[in-house]
Amino acid sequence: YTAPVPPDVNQSNSPYLVGLHQAAAARGYDLLLFTGSRAGGPDALSRVRLADGCLFLGRHAPGAELGRLVADGFPVVHLGRREELEGLAWVGADYVSASRAVVEHLAALGHRRIVLVREDDDAPASTDRQRGFLEGLAAVGADAGPQAVLRCADPAGEVTAERVRALVEVGVTAFVAEETDTGAAWRALDAAVREAGLGCPGDVSLGLLGGPPPDVAAAPVPMGFDVPRHQLGAAAVRLLSALVAGEETHEPLVACAFRTGETAGPPGRRP
Repeated sequence: YTAPVPPDVNQSNSPYLVGLHQAAAARGYDLLLFTGSRAGGPDALSRVRLADGCLFLGRHAPGAELGRLVADGFPVVHLGRREELEGLAWVGADYVSASRAVVEHLAALGHRRIVLVREDDDAPASTDRQRGFLEGLAAVGADAGPQAVLRCADPAGEVTAERVRALVEVGVTAFVAEETDTGAAWRALDAAVREAGLGCPGDVSLGLLGGPPPDVAAAPVPMGFDVPRHQLGAAAVRLLSALVAGEETHEPLVACAFRTGETAGPPGRRP
């Protein structure tokens, strides 16, 4: 197995690698890792083909390389939903259902004006989270118009205390942010709420579509869901093992675990 790993691998990615390693070892395979910084270039495909099969891990897949591997019939699996490349096998988490559950939880607490903060990125993990968020709003009869999503190229510069305060003044009582490799949306939202002098969950409720960055683990645990990274890694190995053996198989979406956390409560009383 050869797995290109992003150069910014951090603690949040470690469970993926643990799941990959344990599942590969249980099947008698060696696991060879190489970094995303060398995944491209003219020698990339030749290096990948040294292994029996290939696992790709990363928010953005090298489409050209993956397409050539699939076209050549080389066993390859992407860890994360990738439907744009016909014939590419992938495993993924059910971010749609998990994000919808976060909205439904907030609605059960009484929230009807909820805003999603996300990065300006078309990665499938981001679009799946937004889809689940909007489906959740529609299901509970909440406002699901364009104002419900803040798509930010620079969350730190665009999600300011003034902007958060303005949204609260027009009736927004809860915010959710997407999890990404950088945690930029959550960091910006959390900082803006604190700088605006708003208590959480007393004045506003916060949710996170995923887990918080490892370096803010000491902060109150956000309401949201946990991404099943260990299970996803193991599922990817199972799928790749079947491809290497010439077997047809399918790995269903892996469910995320809802997390009650400490940042959500009934709507606050002040604007």
